[in-house]
Amino acid sequence: MSTSEFFGAIAGLSGLLFVVTSMLAMGLSLTVPMIMQPLKNVRLVLLALLANFVLVPLLAYLIIQIIPMDQSSAIGLVVLACAAGAPFLPKLVQGAKGDVAFGVGLMVLLMVVTIVYMPLVLPLLLTGVQVDPWSIAQSLIVLMLIPMALGLLARSHSPESAEHWQPLMNKTSSLALIVLMVVGLGLNLSNIIGFVGTGGIIALLLFIGGSLVIGMVLGGRESSTRSVMGLGTAQRNVSAAILVSAQNFSGTDTLPFVLVGAILLLLVLLPVSRRMGVRAADAVPAAEK
Repeated sequence: MSTSEFFGAIAGLSGLLFVVTSMLAMGLSLTVPMIMQPLKNVRLVLLALLANFVLVPLLAYLIIQIIPMDQSSAIGLVVLACAAGAPFLPKLVQGAKGDVAFGVGLMVLLMVVTIVYMPLVLPLLLTGVQVDPWSIAQSLIVLMLIPMALGLLARSHSPESAEHWQPLMNKTSSLALIVLMVVGLGLNLSNIIGFVGTGGIIALLLFIGGSLVIGMVLGGRESSTRSVMGLGTAQRNVSAAILVSAQNFSGTDTLPFVLVGAILLLLVLLPVSRRMGVRAADAVPAAEK
């Protein structure tokens, strides 16, 4: 086994570990009422689905038409556009001082819809590219939906055990993501450097900013809800995007492009979240403070 093959295997294993443990951690930290209660607002739910599964993919399509990009980068942007429901969303919402309960419910809803949506829509959007819908669905169900369901089941039967194991799963997923980022970026350093100064970086920044605006516009006037919708629409499901890219577009620049997108999402949305939190705190009347 060559050095590149060895590190490639490490990147693959760390990617799978990241996806599974992040879904387990999510399930271990939630209950069904926590998920369902915020979703009783039918209007907000429909607007969230419209934003994430109609307007954001449409935005990606428009960006691809306007900015010159190679096929691998264009595929990566479409994959990110179709992957919603990021496990990182509640942390962003906390930083923005938004409605955390709605953020949790929205995250789970978008993730479950993504598992059904991606296998159906990706083959339609990626014309001329061979995509196996069942392969996408199978990997998303086995590596994302089932671990989250097992976590929910464990939490319902033994809350004490769930509280014990959830931090471990959370730390493991974070460590696996760091390993994936470092090894993946190292293996594809030349390709990533090639993205700098090209339309790919500009496309990603436009995509993130446009998605944030879409969510906030549809989020309504209530600041705590608007911040959740904005961040929930902009922060894509990196777990699903990495999984689909690694298993369906190996040997191309699609996975490196998605990894760069994952880094840019954090670099852009973390400061935005903090700024939203500062504005929310400033908006609180002095008597309430």
